[in-house]
Amino acid sequence: MMDYFSMSDWQKNTASTQTSQWPVPPDSIRYVVPDPIVRLMADHPLTRELYPLAFGHYRKAAGHHMHREHHRDNLLIYCTDGKAFLNVLGEPHTVEAGDLLLLPAGANHRYTADPDNPWSIHWVHYTGPLAEDFRNYMGFDGSNRIRHLGRQPRLLVDFNGLLSVRQTGFRARGLIHAANRLRQLLAAVPLNADETSHERRAELDTIHNYMREHLDERITLEQLAELAGLSPAHFATRYREQTGTSPIQHFLHLKVERACQMLDTSDLSFADISRRLGYDDAYYFSRLFKKVMGQSPRDYRHTPRH
Repeated sequence: MMDYFSMSDWQKNTASTQTSQWPVPPDSIRYVVPDPIVRLMADHPLTRELYPLAFGHYRKAAGHHMHREHHRDNLLIYCTDGKAFLNVLGEPHTVEAGDLLLLPAGANHRYTADPDNPWSIHWVHYTGPLAEDFRNYMGFDGSNRIRHLGRQPRLLVDFNGLLSVRQTGFRARGLIHAANRLRQLLAAVPLNADETSHERRAELDTIHNYMREHLDERITLEQLAELAGLSPAHFATRYREQTGTSPIQHFLHLKVERACQMLDTSDLSFADISRRLGYDDAYYFSRLFKKVMGQSPRDYRHTPRH
């Protein structure tokens, strides 16, 4: 496997991504992946589904602007300070601190940093067959190009993880690592989004703490909704929007997790475990357990694990 190549090779093979030509000051970073490494990542089994083309960090990017008519890759921008004005497919937007912006391949656009309060951004151009799947997974669609995440230290850690390949001489192994850091970054966006509303987060924490404290009972949707001060229907809808599952389903999964712990760490019969988790009918709970785990409690207990 190619692990590095000479600077003369790089000079002959400028990367094809469309980064801006904004002159980068000393406190900012633009890292463009050379074409030979891009071709390697496009073929390599560990990277070919998703890989970066360029990434960087611009601080107080005064004069930063770009206009792309034929956008070939995907561009994810996280604004940490300041403001910029954006137009995507003829629709105007304002990007401010805490906003995560996705410009997908094919979407012509232009953006300009606010002259009076220029944005500071982390950004990455990327491509690959999984790009569209990750776009949907992150919650972006044709009508939703910006997600307001607020200040997210974990997201900054992920962006900075890409930049850890700097000063490695364009070693392919470092960029293969960066490609998988990119996948981690995109996969974490919904987790960061879940934390954007402190009020909603606090509400979920209250509900989940209540569930964990009552694993020995059979609680109802009405009880949980009353705890949240909502009607059962409204509570169930909002809970699913925030978590992707129903509250009762999550409560069942917590019970099954606890049952697994007891099977692993005690000699209790499954009938005893069922009673401790609020089920007098061990056969019924056994069926629920198998539906969640894909195997019966007996098989789970006797499956060798390390």
